[in-house]
Amino acid sequence: MNREEKTGPLLIFGCPEVPVQQALALYCANRFGEQGQELRIAGNKAVLQLLRISDLKKIYARKMMDLDRCIEDLANGNLEPSLCIVFAHSDAGITYATTVRYLMKGRLIAVIFGREAEALGAMLEIPCEKIVEKAVHNPGQLRKKLDEVMGWAASKT
Repeated sequence: MNREEKTGPLLIFGCPEVPVQQALALYCANRFGEQGQELRIAGNKAVLQLLRISDLKKIYARKMMDLDRCIEDLANGNLEPSLCIVFAHSDAGITYATTVRYLMKGRLIAVIFGREAEALGAMLEIPCEKIVEKAVHNPGQLRKKLDEVMGWAASKT
């Protein structure tokens, strides 16, 4: 694995039950692509299939991998992202964020959303940046918060 593959940003997604997740996946992929960063997306089979169908020409989501393989690669040092954004709308997502925190050294951002966002956010007791928003169908507020945390808010795109 070359240096770029080991240090590029990583997005982690769980179950695609909450609609805002798909929009934010493609939005982040676009933003990182504009910056010339080699993004990797990890998720379960359903998430990856939704992304493949939404981005048939792989314009945004170029590198995708199974979530379990991602955790394995983080654990054995084959994947060392400088930044990881974990999207969580359930306790399983919080568990993944916690696992990732202890497997990587870089910057970790937990994007916590869905109907129970506040309660889930309170469950996350690890050193990381948190974005918490009770978003289910409309990704607008989550996007704004993500823009602020990532420094994309000043951008005109």
